Amino acid sequence: MHRRPLGRGRILATIAALVILVGCVLPWYAVGGEAEGIPARSVNAFDDLAGLAVFLAALAILALVALPYAAGDQPVGIDRWPSYLILFVMAVAGVTVSIVQVVTGDLLIDGLRPDRAPGLWIVIVGLLLLARATFEIAREPPGRGG
Repeated sequence: MHRRPLGRGRILATIAALVILVGCVLPWYAVGGEAEGIPARSVNAFDDLAGLAVFLAALAILALVALPYAAGDQPVGIDRWPSYLILFVMAVAGVTVSIVQVVTGDLLIDGLRPDRAPGLWIVIVGLLLLARATFEIAREPPGRGG
């Protein structure tokens, strides 16, 4: 059975999804601690629905990359750039909603600094990689992407 090559865009999408998954586990927001005299509070992607949407989008990207290989030699219609774009938009919306909740809520904006919220910043890097991957997949010749 002949397997087609994975392609640069899908390799980049896989890396982006893995980066996003790592960022989902790390803190997205943190305040307090002994230095500030208030109880420490930290949240990650699993503390609200918006963060969970980001996590699920990353898992869906990995499934989308693996789908053509699970289907055999047959092309899979869903393995096209619009699918990656939809998942990218879903993840960006989740991150945006999480940031807006902090900014408009009673939480301190100081908790979004990169040293306090490394997960959020890693997810943003993953989203930039995913945007580039979607662009690469969109530029592929029609027969190559599935």
